Amino acid sequence: MKRIVLDTSVVVAGLRTQLGAGNAVLRLVATRRLVALATPPLFLEYEDVLKRPEHRLAHGLATEAIEEFLAELAALIEPVEVHFQWRPQSRDPNDEMVLEAAINGRADALVTYNVADFAGPAERFRISVLRPGDLLKKVKP
Repeated sequence: MKRIVLDTSVVVAGLRTQLGAGNAVLRLVATRRLVALATPPLFLEYEDVLKRPEHRLAHGLATEAIEEFLAELAALIEPVEVHFQWRPQSRDPNDEMVLEAAINGRADALVTYNVADFAGPAERFRISVLRPGDLLKKVKP
């Protein structure tokens, strides 16, 4: 089973459309074909971003539905303790917590739509950086 860290962009995109690769990755996590890893700060970011008005307008979910989704996701996620902060690694400070979850959780891959910002830092730690569609190609049917 592949251990992955989901960038917030993938979680948001996964809720915006049922037809996209982000949603397919979330379904693989839900069926335990992939193990999602997250630190508490990263999970709190998922919650914060999903509840923003612009995202609520896009995905159309009520607050209760978002809470239900987050509760189910929390039950599936393997929690990661940050033993060491590797900052700064990325040019975007908001990416640091995603990268730290991947490093400290010994992830096989960091899944993001923002490959360019993660590629250099992740390579230093031998972590693959994949777009959701590329991850789906690697997961056996």
